[in-house]
Amino acid sequence: MDQWTSIFLLSMALGLDAFSVSLGMGMQAIRLKHACIAGVVVGAAHVLMPGLGMMLGQWLSSSASQWTSLGGGILLFGLGSYTVFASLSEKQSSSYTLAGAGVWLFALSVSIDSFPVGFTLGLKDSQFWFSVLSFGVFSMVLTWTGFIIGRRAGNLLGTSSEILGGSILCALGLYTIF
Repeated sequence: MDQWTSIFLLSMALGLDAFSVSLGMGMQAIRLKHACIAGVVVGAAHVLMPGLGMMLGQWLSSSASQWTSLGGGILLFGLGSYTVFASLSEKQSSSYTLAGAGVWLFALSVSIDSFPVGFTLGLKDSQFWFSVLSFGVFSMVLTWTGFIIGRRAGNLLGTSSEILGGSILCALGLYTIF
């Protein structure tokens, strides 16, 4: 049960990055069809990236098992710290177009941080399919939610959601280390 809770928290933390970017994009004139497709592509990218990271982590864990918890915790804490500090220093989010290659650029930009998280989970020999499917579903739903709220609300939650996501990653990293 403890591992499931960690996976759900990680899923939410990684999905909040997609949420914050889609929130800002939702305030632009984005068609709902493009927002729906973007959510699916982001979800797929959040399955692929941590999945690749988990496979690499599982492969490496057999030769470095004594350092896996410490290394994984340091990676999560570092990624969380970077997310928090980057969200505090950014003044504007990048402008994307959700047509053609733009949707893939969007999905890659919000899912690239899930690779080291997957790597960490691979070092800890976590449940592969449960983890990657949880990441994908949370990211897809949070992306859709961001577009919907962005269409209706102002730019109130963008930085706050990134800080929350980064804080969750930091806490899970410290929990893994200690």
